[in-house]
Amino acid sequence: MIEVKRVYDAAGPDDGFRVLVDRLWPRGLSKERARIDLWDKDVAPSPQLRTAFHHDGMPWDDFAAAYRKELAANPAVAALRAVIASHDVVTLLHAVRDEAHNHAVLLRDALQDPAGS
Repeated sequence: MIEVKRVYDAAGPDDGFRVLVDRLWPRGLSKERARIDLWDKDVAPSPQLRTAFHHDGMPWDDFAAAYRKELAANPAVAALRAVIASHDVVTLLHAVRDEAHNHAVLLRDALQDPAGS
């Protein structure tokens, strides 16, 4: 099972293996408080795509399509899939305020896709 959660939310006993999937460390958060098991920067959106979405106002649908394309070509997705396979519960952590429209939701879908994005 793969969950998605904001990294600023308190770590819980049901989080399982906690993976930060942001390229940048979350502002104002200590490593102790974050309780990260793995920081996988390589599955995060490219810096150009992140900037276009968060700073330049790229529409969600355009961002989602572009990030899915990046994920399909990114060998780090298969590597992360292999790492998390040995865990019953995995929580993908992100720092985005919008819990419905963020890259971690799209990454979760790609990781769960048996075709292997």
